[in-house]
Amino acid sequence: MKQIIGVVSLCVACQVSAQEIEEIVVKAHPLSDNGLSQSAAVLQGDELAEQLKSSLGETVASVPGVRSASFGGAVGRPVIHGMGGARVKTTEDRIDTMDVSVSSGDHAVTVEPFIADQITVLKGASTLLYGSGAIGGVVDTRTGRVPTSVPEEAVTGRAEVRATDNGDGRTGAVRLDGRATDSLAWHLDAFIKESDDYEIPGESESAILQAFEGEAHEEHAEESTGLLEGSYFDAAGGSVGFSWVGERGMFGVSVSKTDADYGLLVAHAHEHGDEHDHDHDEDHDEDHDEDHDEDHDEDHDEDHDEDHDEDHDEDHDEDHDEDHDEDHDEEEGLGMIDLEQTRVDIEAQLNDPFAGFKNINLRVGLNEYEHKEIEANGEVATVFDNQAWEARLQANHYAVAGFEGSLGLQLSDRDFSALGEEAFVPPVTSQTTGVFWVAERPLGATSLELGARLEQVEHTPDFGSVRDFDVASASLGLVIPQSEQFSWSVLVDYSERAPSIEELYSFGPHFATQSFEVGRDDLDIESGLSFTISGSYESDLFDARATAYRTDFDNYIYQADTGEEEDGLPVRVYAQSDVQFVGLDLEIGFHLGEVAGGGIDITGMFDTVEAELTGPIDGYLPRIPADRIGVGLVWHNDAVKASINYQDVDTQDKVAQAELPTAGYTDLSASLSYRFTVSGTDIVMFLNGRNLQDREQRHHTSFVKDIAPAPGRTIEAGLRFQF
Repeated sequence: MKQIIGVVSLCVACQVSAQEIEEIVVKAHPLSDNGLSQSAAVLQGDELAEQLKSSLGETVASVPGVRSASFGGAVGRPVIHGMGGARVKTTEDRIDTMDVSVSSGDHAVTVEPFIADQITVLKGASTLLYGSGAIGGVVDTRTGRVPTSVPEEAVTGRAEVRATDNGDGRTGAVRLDGRATDSLAWHLDAFIKESDDYEIPGESESAILQAFEGEAHEEHAEESTGLLEGSYFDAAGGSVGFSWVGERGMFGVSVSKTDADYGLLVAHAHEHGDEHDHDHDEDHDEDHDEDHDEDHDEDHDEDHDEDHDEDHDEDHDEDHDEDHDEDHDEEEGLGMIDLEQTRVDIEAQLNDPFAGFKNINLRVGLNEYEHKEIEANGEVATVFDNQAWEARLQANHYAVAGFEGSLGLQLSDRDFSALGEEAFVPPVTSQTTGVFWVAERPLGATSLELGARLEQVEHTPDFGSVRDFDVASASLGLVIPQSEQFSWSVLVDYSERAPSIEELYSFGPHFATQSFEVGRDDLDIESGLSFTISGSYESDLFDARATAYRTDFDNYIYQADTGEEEDGLPVRVYAQSDVQFVGLDLEIGFHLGEVAGGGIDITGMFDTVEAELTGPIDGYLPRIPADRIGVGLVWHNDAVKASINYQDVDTQDKVAQAELPTAGYTDLSASLSYRFTVSGTDIVMFLNGRNLQDREQRHHTSFVKDIAPAPGRTIEAGLRFQF
């Protein structure tokens, strides 16, 4: 708290309204210049800086239709229109992040929002440009780590420092872009962020879980309040890049590095200890032979052998429990993840390569990723390794039969392994080849968009069945301007997704999801037919945007609870069913004119999605976000900006089999900023308050919602520089 007071004494601070509507220009899509029938949103400039959080998912979670699958302070993967995991592709400069965040809810996305130029969210199926994994959407982070132009200035840059009282969080980030010669550009960036365990209001276990557990909760009640154990993180990274840029094109390369340590909210070692107890009890009942003795370490055997000769009565059981607890207590507790990633990015572009084409762009990413899951006693339990590369060749062509667009080829290769006592997926090599075409043509004032993609996916496990899939996607969209203020669009798309390696080959206890996961290597292709209609109105007085959508899936892959248990965990098998998604995103803004020398706006937002099984059984999908509504008030002039926002998240009681409901909550946030210039440097001092009511907040999208609430009241202050 002293750090916060020290910063506040120097400054007044800022955060934009989470619901404030800003102009959207989508640059991650080749059709974006003349309109885009797909629902999309962009965070860039001040808007991005003011929404920055510790994870990518939390940073974009204010966008209508987008939530975060949080797992403590360091982990948050985006959820778009109720879909997450492998269905939402996270990319860095149009190339996959190539981490292992899709394989488990406790695995971090390695994109760092603090060094981003722009974050683009494509809501809905984005399989044409990004592959079958993007059946739910894409979150693309443009970093500029490979410069594509030479700056006019010798050096430009920005830097930021911020601190929070909750968890004693500290963040620092800097990026520099410069011109070495008239044709040589360079880039540098670095970041560091860290936080202790954050404070929570009340207990870590939800009241719903406590009621479900009954008396078992009482034993742990005292040790589950105040701080959320395992929510700490410590991350650092950076990159260096160079590019040659000429009239006919460019060639550049960058090397980036990320290192992170963060806590695990689920006691892997504790669960493993329970499993050990279970195995021991079985051995104890089997005549107490020599095999039983070999199952224990030497220290435990000394005490156990003494009791073993005493007819194995109740006294023996009590003595054994005491001796075993001494060793077990040393192993109990929360583990951590130690993550390292090194990535090389290459980009080349040739302008006017030959007749009929504007340019050809090649983008390549090479990746080495490893993280270790370390038990509370310091032992490495499991090592995840992901050696991967991805390449995109995209050619933008002039009009052919009136259609102007892009033709592309995408290749990827992933060598994934998880080795150790908690590995639940075998080593698998995955290869993907895709070709795509997207284009548009004018029909008077209306714009017609077409696209198609063919893709082949092959998964080759070290043991198990090799599976290969041929998938196809296509779309048809219209962008229809009705006036200067109002336009609307309609999009129909068909998309297919190949099953992921986790869905095909999982088998074993997965403590992050608190389940024993069983994959099925006979899963079929998942397909969806979507219909989306969007509208946008902008005037001096009123702005509004709305998107309504419906997607009907065949063979949608989800985890079905079997009602059985294995290793003390519920058994969940990957199953397939027809599913229907229906939802609405809405945001509005009223510009009320000037008050006290500044403009004042009222903003609002609402989003809802329902995902229901339609065959062969009825029910709901798990982890679908609850309805959300928010209002905000913003006052601003050239130097000062102040906002206050109130949000209400409904109770989610439309739950899957064996899934617990999640209580609703309200959130009050506020921000204040002051902007000024010193010697040509633009400086912003900001102060943000989150969850100012200190309410218990649980995200239904999170695997650990019932044991890990969001942070309590948090005050954040900092300085941002741009020069």
